[in-house]
Amino acid sequence: MPPLETLTVRELMDEIAAKSPAPGGGAVASVVGSLAAALGNMVVAYSVGKKQFADHAGALEAASRRLTVARSMMLRLADEDAAAYQDFNELSRLPDDDERRKAEYPNAIQRCVQAPRAVLAATVDVLRLLETLAPITNRHLRSDLAIAAILCDTAARAASWNVRVNVPMLSSDAQKRIVLDDTARSVDECRRRAAAVEAACDDGQAAPTIPA
Repeated sequence: MPPLETLTVRELMDEIAAKSPAPGGGAVASVVGSLAAALGNMVVAYSVGKKQFADHAGALEAASRRLTVARSMMLRLADEDAAAYQDFNELSRLPDDDERRKAEYPNAIQRCVQAPRAVLAATVDVLRLLETLAPITNRHLRSDLAIAAILCDTAARAASWNVRVNVPMLSSDAQKRIVLDDTARSVDECRRRAAAVEAACDDGQAAPTIPA
């Protein structure tokens, strides 16, 4: 399968809709997160260079760079998630005593867990950034900023499902608990920060600061 970022929107939809294990929910979560970052980029683009935001020019330019990086990274993670599941699915079909399966299976499981965890971490970072943009960006794009936050929250919740469904395959109970606890904290933070951005966009006030 070619990199997802090289596909047209229709081709991507067809790949997702096909009766194949990947790309699936994990890749979709990544793409949604990338869309959120792209919307954030647009909001910033309509704010950079505006006289009223001159004092925030440095912050806006830095935000634009960070969102561009996040956008590309989450598309790469979509491919990594799809590749991880494809490899896992292939290895699962081999006999338990197959040498390749014994050598590669543990790593394949780790990759299936780490890809959505990386997406979740990226959505946390993007939401923290979006929260800072509420008071220093063009108010005419407040709906776009709010939608970016909603999409980020959705991507986080979606990625968490892929973490949770794959965690039972990990061999260490201690690692399972660490991963699940970390996932729950990240999802909760995304929910709170997305709500804060929506509130700021709705009433015209700066988003309240939420401790990290």
